[in-house]
Amino acid sequence: MGTFSGFTIVSCGTLSPELNRLSQSGFLDADKILYTIPGLHENKTELKRHLGRQLVRAKEYSDRVIVVYGEKCYLDMSSEPPRLVDDLINEQGGRVSRVNAANCIDMVASAEQREEIRGGAKVYWLTAGWLKYWKRIFKDWDVGKANETFPQNDKAILLDAVGLFDEYVASTPEKLLEFSDWMKLPVEPHAVSLDRLRRLLLEQVRILQKGGRDAAEASG
Repeated sequence: MGTFSGFTIVSCGTLSPELNRLSQSGFLDADKILYTIPGLHENKTELKRHLGRQLVRAKEYSDRVIVVYGEKCYLDMSSEPPRLVDDLINEQGGRVSRVNAANCIDMVASAEQREEIRGGAKVYWLTAGWLKYWKRIFKDWDVGKANETFPQNDKAILLDAVGLFDEYVASTPEKLLEFSDWMKLPVEPHAVSLDRLRRLLLEQVRILQKGGRDAAEASG
């Protein structure tokens, strides 16, 4: 029986390149991996709907669910106190636990790693999914918002754990140029491993095996 047998993963589709690679390697042998549409952090209503639907579906496959969303991926300021992604998860009930990370960038490289990688530069961080799905993620952005957001950085760095940059360079370099031109930033790759994401997932296995996040915190 595999490490993730008895677990279903629910993740933002932006992390699908990394999670699919872990699945193909045999590490992530979950009962099922379900994805929401990439980039829903830009649309709170749709994120709430899609995440809720996938959490309901997940319980059809397993009684324990690991959510691969960052704590900062959903913020609804219209309520008091503001609603966070954990509120959406807790509404569904059951044995569900979310990986302990701020966002998808933080899942592949910690704040300390990113500080070392940036080398003092102002960086707009990307993962493979941001490159792969950028037109979907930024579909509601106009030129003004893009110009306000990206040029304040020195460059964009792709934290590449799956070799997507080299794949694009070899097969479709025009896609890289189109994205770079749209951001008005150079895109630089930085190879990273999937070790941090592995650790975050394994941590949730231990938490759920002990009975949930509260039990893990009490024992810690």
